[in-house]
Amino acid sequence: MSDEITTPGVRLKMCLAASGGGHLRQILDLEAIWKQHDYFFVTEDTALGRSFAEKYEVHLVDHYALGQARLGHPFKMLGHAFRNFFQSIGIVLRKRPDIVITTGAGAVFFVALFARFLGAKVVQIESFARFDFPSAFGKMMAPFATIKIVQSPALKEHWPDAELFDPFRLLDGERPAKRALTFATVGATLPFPRLVAAVLDLKRAGELEGDLILQYGDQKVTAPDLPDVELHASLSFDRVQEILRDADLVICHGGTGSLVTALRAGCRVIAFPRRHDLGEHYDDHQEEIAQTFADRGLLHIVRNESCLGEAIAAAKAIEPVMATTDHTALIAHLSALIEKWRAAA
Repeated sequence: MSDEITTPGVRLKMCLAASGGGHLRQILDLEAIWKQHDYFFVTEDTALGRSFAEKYEVHLVDHYALGQARLGHPFKMLGHAFRNFFQSIGIVLRKRPDIVITTGAGAVFFVALFARFLGAKVVQIESFARFDFPSAFGKMMAPFATIKIVQSPALKEHWPDAELFDPFRLLDGERPAKRALTFATVGATLPFPRLVAAVLDLKRAGELEGDLILQYGDQKVTAPDLPDVELHASLSFDRVQEILRDADLVICHGGTGSLVTALRAGCRVIAFPRRHDLGEHYDDHQEEIAQTFADRGLLHIVRNESCLGEAIAAAKAIEPVMATTDHTALIAHLSALIEKWRAAA
C-alpha cells in the first residue's frame, strides 16, 4: 500500500512547528500529509534547524523552555522567550497558515497559539517522548488545539478527548550489514559533557573497538591524543542517516529521535539518559523514554558513566532488535480530516 496521499483541490498553507531533535523528526514522518500542500517549517535556531533550511523553507526561533528556570536560569529563559514571542508573531503575520501541525515543544508554543487566534486549525501531536504524563507544552497547548493526538494509552487516560495512535512497531527481517563503527551523539539541543567524557575515556582505555564518530553539541571538546576519532559539534540530518547505515553501535542521549532512528537502522543501542538531578535536562523524561524502550528489550541503559563498558559488552552479546514508528494510520486519519477542513473552507 502506497504512503502517497492525494488531496484534490486547493492547496492549503501548512505550518510544521517543532523544536529540535525527535520533535522535528516526527514531523518528517508525516511527509505524506504536508508535501501535498504549501508548507513551511518553524523550528529552533540550532544546527539541525539550519541544516533543514538547506532543503526546506524554514523559519527559526529562539530556544527556550520552562525547565531553564528550574535549572537556575530564569532570566535567560525570559530573554529567549521574549525574542521568541516577537519572532513568532512576525512569522504568523507574514505566512498566515491555514493549518498548524505541531509536536511541540515550548519553542513553538507562540507560533501555534498566534496562528490559532488568527483562525488556523491546530493539530497537536503530543510527542512520542511522553509515554506516561503530558508535557508542559502539551498541557499549555491543549485548551487551544483543534484536535489532540496522543501516542500512548497512558496519555489517553489523561486526555480522554484526545485520539490515540500508537506508532511503535517491531521490524522483521535481517539486520543490515555493519562495520566496526561506534556513533556517539548528544543530540541537537543541549550539551552533555558526562556522555562525551565517558565515551572518550573508554576509547583511551582501549575498551571501545573500531572507529568512533562523536557528535558533542554546544560544548568545547578536544582529543589530540585520539587523532583517529571524528569529532563534530553538529551533523546534518542526512549525514547522521549515512553514519547509522554503517554503525554497529550507537551511544546516545535518551531522546526518541536518536533512539528510534538508531533502532530503525539496526544498530545496537546504548541509551544514556540525561539526569535532572545533575542539571543535564529540564526534567527526567529521558529516563522515562529509555526505560520504556528497555522494557521492550530494545536497548541497554547507562545511568552511571562507570557502567558504560559493561553495557556495551551486554549489547554486543545479543542480536539487536529492530524497531520503528509507523504513522500510516495517523496519516490516513489526518489526511481525511484535512480534506474535510479544505472542503468546508
